[in-house]
Amino acid sequence: METTNMNETSPLPPAPNEGHRQQPKNTTGQPSFFERYAYGIKALLIFILVLLLLIPSMMIMGLISEREQRQMEAKGEVSGKWGDAQTVTGPVLVIPYYPKPGVLSNAFFLPERLKVNGKLLPEIRRRGIYEVAVYTSSLSIEGAFSKLDLKELNIAPEQAILKDAYLAIGIDDMRGISNQAGVQWNGQHYFFNPGVPASEVFPNGMQVKVPLALSDSGIVTGTFAVNLELKGSDQLFFSPVGKTTAVELNSNWPNPSFAGSFLPNTRNLDAKGFNAAWQVSNLNRNFPQNWVGNAVNLHSADFGVKLFLPVDTYQQSTRAVKYAILIIGLTFLVYYFIELLQRYSVHPLQYILIGVALCVFYTLLIALAEQLNFSIAYVISALLTIFLISVYTASVLRSTRLGVVIACTLSVLYGFIYVIIRSEDQSLLMGSLGLFIILAVVMYFSRRIKWSEL
Repeated sequence: METTNMNETSPLPPAPNEGHRQQPKNTTGQPSFFERYAYGIKALLIFILVLLLLIPSMMIMGLISEREQRQMEAKGEVSGKWGDAQTVTGPVLVIPYYPKPGVLSNAFFLPERLKVNGKLLPEIRRRGIYEVAVYTSSLSIEGAFSKLDLKELNIAPEQAILKDAYLAIGIDDMRGISNQAGVQWNGQHYFFNPGVPASEVFPNGMQVKVPLALSDSGIVTGTFAVNLELKGSDQLFFSPVGKTTAVELNSNWPNPSFAGSFLPNTRNLDAKGFNAAWQVSNLNRNFPQNWVGNAVNLHSADFGVKLFLPVDTYQQSTRAVKYAILIIGLTFLVYYFIELLQRYSVHPLQYILIGVALCVFYTLLIALAEQLNFSIAYVISALLTIFLISVYTASVLRSTRLGVVIACTLSVLYGFIYVIIRSEDQSLLMGSLGLFIILAVVMYFSRRIKWSEL
C-alpha cells in the first residue's frame, strides 16, 4: 500500500499578479543592448527633446512678430493723424516751355546756395502700450538762384513761358504743414498753393508762381526765404538741392540717429539734446543743377536725423529667443551630468517640464518688457524661472545642494546671454569666448565619468 509523505511539499501556484512584478532574466548572462547603452540612449532622447522644444521657441518668435506688427499699426495710427516721416526737397524753380508747337514741357533749375536752420521739438505719444516718437519743427529755408542761361538746355528765350514759372518745394506728408507757408521772393511775399504740376519731380508738395525777368545775359531770378512749420514722426530728412547746401538742426532729443547719404560735419550731443550741421556740395551728389525732360531722382542723396528710441523691446527679445537652444541644451546637459556623476535618475517627463519652464521665460520677458524697461523685465523673468526650476529640482532629486547648483548654473547662463544681447558690437567675440569656456567646463567634468563602467 502506497503511503503519502506529509513532509513532502508540492510547489505552490504563483501569487496573483506576481509575474508582472518580476523582470525577465537574461539567460545568456550577457547584458542586453539597452543595458549596455542606456546612458547613450538617454543622451539621444535628451537631444531629441531639445530639438522638439525648439518648436515652442519658434512659436514665440511668431508671437514677437505679431506684437511688432501691432506696434507698427499703432505707430501708423499716430503718424496718420500727426504726420509721417518727412523729407523736405527744394526749392526747385520750374519754367514751362514749348520745345515744339503744341508740346508743353518743363525746365528745372536748382538754387545756387541753400541754407536751412531748423529747430526740432520731439515728444512721445502713446497708443495703448506702444510709444511713438513725433515732432514739430520750425524750419528757416533761405538761399538764392543764379542767373539762368536757357541756352545750356537748348531752349530759345521765346520758347519759355516765364509768366507761368513757379517755385516748388517737396513735402512727403502735406498733413504735417501747420502754418500758412509763404516765400519772400526778392523781398515780396507770396503764399504757397498745394500740389506740384510737375509731379515727376515730387509727388507731394507745394508751389507758388514767382516773377522772372528776361535780360540779355539770361533770366534774372533772385533770393528766397521760406518759414515752414512742419510736423512729422520718426525722422526728418533733407535733399541737398543747392550747389552748396548747409543744414543745421537743434533739438532737445538726447538719442538722435544721423542717417542718410551724409553724416554731420559737426555735431554736439549731451543729455539736453543735440546740435548737428551738414555741408554738402553739388559734387557730392549724382544729379545736375538743371535739366529738362526725364525726371531726376532728387532723393538719391537725402540725409537727416531719426528719432531713435533707446530701447527696442522686440528686437532685443528676438535676440534673446535666438539663444534658446543654448539655454535649453546646456541646462539639459547639466542634468545629464548629474545623472552620470551623482547616480540620480531624471525622468524624460521631468526634462520636458523643465524645458517648458525655460520656454515660458521668453513669454514672461516679452510681456514684462512691454510694460517695463527691458533690463528690469529680463531680471524679473530670469529670477522667476530660476526659482521655479531650482525648487522643482531640489524637490524631485531630494537634494537642496543640487537645487542650488542648478540655480547657480542658470544664473550664469542667463547673465551670459544678457551680456551678449546688450553688447551688440562685441556679441560675436563675447559669445565665442563664452562658448569656449563652456566647452572647457564640459570636457573637464566629462573626464571624470567612467564610461566603461556604465
